Amino acid sequence: MTRGIDVLMYHQIGEFAPMASHRSTYCHVRRFAAQMAYLDRFGHTALRMDDVLACLREGRAIPPRAFALTFDDGYENFYEHAWPILQRYRFPAMVYLISGLIGQPAAWFARDGRATPPLMSVERIRQLRREGVDFGGHSVSHVKLAEQAPERMRHEVFVCKAQLEDVLGEPVRHFCYPYGSHDAATVEAVAEAGYATATTCVRARATIDDDPLTIPRKAISYGDNIVGFFWRLQMKNKPKTPSLRRARPIAAPRPAS
Repeated sequence: MTRGIDVLMYHQIGEFAPMASHRSTYCHVRRFAAQMAYLDRFGHTALRMDDVLACLREGRAIPPRAFALTFDDGYENFYEHAWPILQRYRFPAMVYLISGLIGQPAAWFARDGRATPPLMSVERIRQLRREGVDFGGHSVSHVKLAEQAPERMRHEVFVCKAQLEDVLGEPVRHFCYPYGSHDAATVEAVAEAGYATATTCVRARATIDDDPLTIPRKAISYGDNIVGFFWRLQMKNKPKTPSLRRARPIAAPRPAS
């Protein structure tokens, strides 16, 4: 059996009342704490997205029980609720930012009649980067990229990278498709922009058969207690559809020095 990486997808972490809809964009902080304790207790290996890339395409061996933590949209509640827990276990995190909405409310929630939580400010992003959080791109304005005209789609991909590099003062190498929306043209634009990885909403474990620009993830939502979390880690590994883009050749492992 091919060893893989559980790339976990979170959105907001905090204290939320019970809900019947949009559960994938919320995770109660108590459950998040229990999930991180589970990963630590049972010897799971936390990877950065740079490590995921090295495993998928550069010949690095995938560790046993490997996982990576990703957080979409860049909510301020990451700082208050998720980051202290991650620091406790020394787990790395990738936060995907919407470059044109930094410091603003998540206005798209209003379409569903939900409260619009604040997104991180420039100052918060820089603080967290100094403390070790990794950041990637999530478009300029959080639109479904595969539904946009080519010019708009490319603007969302390329300008996002430029704006975030200006905020962070370093290259931005990782991307996440908003709503998981991507097609062959979108993936090629992401490659052309210079991103090394991109994550989707395809529900499966990532393996060396995956294109690094269409990495699958496992969504963790409000309803996932520790039993549900275990099920997602151990059982949610359905076969995936072929990549929209020809995968790049796998680099031969480097000889030991």
